[in-house]
Amino acid sequence: MPFELKYTAEAQKQFEDLSKDKSLEKRFKAVKKALNFLSQDPTYPSLKTHKYDSLTGPNGAEVFEAYAENQTPAAYRIFWCYYPLKASPDAVSTITIIAITPHP
Repeated sequence: MPFELKYTAEAQKQFEDLSKDKSLEKRFKAVKKALNFLSQDPTYPSLKTHKYDSLTGPNGAEVFEAYAENQTPAAYRIFWCYYPLKASPDAVSTITIIAITPHP
């Protein structure tokens, strides 16, 4: 089941900044690909999605980390949560992107 992706203001700015930096074009492409996989299936194997305990999302939502890159210095990560929660069984599920950032 596809998910609708929403972005916090911070994540939107990070995405836009990444898209404008020509020296990070390869990384931007990896982030776009990861976001596409995330919207289709948050458990897609290459995302290596796992719960991230150091952050909490809106209204205390659990935060997850997904890999946009792997085995790369300062590899990009996507932090996200299931928010807002579905209001009804017919509602579209939403994933809110909290941050798109290089791994420290």
